[in-house]
Amino acid sequence: MMTRVFRCLIAVLAFFVASAAPIRAGAEGVLVFAAASLKTALDAIVARYQEEFSQDVTVSYAASSVLARQIQLGAPAELYISANQDWMDVLEHEGLLDSASRIDLLANNLVLIGLKGGDPIEIEPTLDLQSQLDGGYLAMALVDAVPAGIYGKSALQTLGIWDTVEGQIAQADNVRAALALVATGASPLGIVYNSDATAENRVDVLGTFPQDTHSPIIYPAALMQAASADAQNFFEYLQSEASQAEFQRQGFTLSGQ
Repeated sequence: MMTRVFRCLIAVLAFFVASAAPIRAGAEGVLVFAAASLKTALDAIVARYQEEFSQDVTVSYAASSVLARQIQLGAPAELYISANQDWMDVLEHEGLLDSASRIDLLANNLVLIGLKGGDPIEIEPTLDLQSQLDGGYLAMALVDAVPAGIYGKSALQTLGIWDTVEGQIAQADNVRAALALVATGASPLGIVYNSDATAENRVDVLGTFPQDTHSPIIYPAALMQAASADAQNFFEYLQSEASQAEFQRQGFTLSGQ
């Protein structure tokens, strides 16, 4: 019964958090496909870009896996920003990217969150996460498909914790939906990116996962083969000092730092 309730709640939250249907009928301007965790920072950057250059940019946010599959099916994205390397590799292998344009745009950290005012939790192999959940569910993005969930599962496995909490995972369609489960009190704890926690004032970071517990969290970005000059201009703007500063304000780190 609890599993059905969580599935329904996750579906409702995911509808409001991020749209996974990016196809535009007759729209003009640049279409960007971006991992859901980029929303707060990228929305601010897009608004400033449109004001400065009078060029329309539309961003479709969803899980990196969902967006990659839509591109495989012919969705008209001109720029793709993924939350991990694997999905970008898939598109490059299929010849859908302008490979020469591919860069590592950003990096991130993986954190454990709870409602505002929660006590810090030391993340170590001796952590009794099951007790911390106190009968509740741990909110995570899909652990076998969505980058944030994959990183989170890997970290818990490395720490030797996964087996004790596997039956108490509330899996969400993307990381912002997992964030919403904690922010609304539906889950006592969640695993998200640091940038997600920065974007939501109803939660606190209770602990940061050591970087050696999971693969480096890198956001690769690349233009599609048929990208326009306008898409190229926006891509360059994302790499500007002003845009990079905005990403850092929103909890990201620059790749390589």
